[in-house]
Amino acid sequence: MLEFTWPLVFIALPLPIIVYRLLARAPRQDAALYVPFFNSLTRLQSDNENISSGRLLNLICCCLMWILLVLAASRPQWLGDPVQLPSTGRDLMLSVDISGSMEAQDMVVGNRQASRIDVVKAVVGDFVERREGDRLGLILFAAHAYIQAPLTFDRKTVGTLLEEADIGIIEESATAIGDAIGLGVIHLRTRPENSRVLVLLTDGVNNAGAVSPEQAGKLAQTENIKIYTIGIGADQVVQRTFFGARAINPSAELDEAVLTQIAESTGGRYFRARDVNDLVEIYEELDRLETIEQDEQTYRPTRVLFYWPLGAALTISFLLALVSIPWLSLTGRARLSSSEDESESVSDTVGNQV
Repeated sequence: MLEFTWPLVFIALPLPIIVYRLLARAPRQDAALYVPFFNSLTRLQSDNENISSGRLLNLICCCLMWILLVLAASRPQWLGDPVQLPSTGRDLMLSVDISGSMEAQDMVVGNRQASRIDVVKAVVGDFVERREGDRLGLILFAAHAYIQAPLTFDRKTVGTLLEEADIGIIEESATAIGDAIGLGVIHLRTRPENSRVLVLLTDGVNNAGAVSPEQAGKLAQTENIKIYTIGIGADQVVQRTFFGARAINPSAELDEAVLTQIAESTGGRYFRARDVNDLVEIYEELDRLETIEQDEQTYRPTRVLFYWPLGAALTISFLLALVSIPWLSLTGRARLSSSEDESESVSDTVGNQV
């Protein structure tokens, strides 16, 4: 649909006629200087004014240019069909542990061992793709916590940043769970109150950072931010040595008590992922989080069109300037000047011979 942003500009359409009718013509003044080539200029002007059709063409072109300029000044634009924006969704921040312990290969995918971080990338990446309508963000943490992606509807970019997260890009010798929660709170507290969700995944215990998990949990509770915590890691792995096989617990350092306390105090839940199936089920459960109704919004794509009439007016003015130049008179004068030069050259030659 065609729409004009400033339609009141069309009031200026009759302005040239009003000016022509109301304002008197400027008085003609006699020339005060003697111009040796005045007769030549008068002849050029009279030759141009003798063409009545040319004057009519000039008038038509000037009127058309004025109409096009007024049309461009009204800023016409084309409105496309309405596009429905998502009416449901959450502001969901994902906080993923990439400390050195996430390299432990205690997960089984098919018939082969896989590291925790590789399984997390696969499962969480699929979770991100399904979150259509949600505004997602990504926090990576180890000894420190960093915002990798602010809240955005661009799920593809969030998934790519998660896939590119490697162990070692942050100091991996410690785990700052409290800082990760605090950073999530900072980015979620300005969002609508009933849509703030933080999902934190870790395999260890808080042993770094400036804020303890308990303090960060209280801050999240104050800001009405719901936290879901996930503890990842197998309970038992058989390790074969020279002296035989023995069973070890690779998740002995996982602080489940603190993770449970943080989740329950904010209205969330704590999940335990001992294998790939557990992790998949957890994120399927997170998919069933209560959605928050938001104001229905529509968007109409807009394409501005003012440059078309503006360009047409400039093109007509350029063509009118070319047509107004007395090409025939100039060509005749050039030929006359050339003939005079040739005559003078012949006279000089005859004089030299005599």
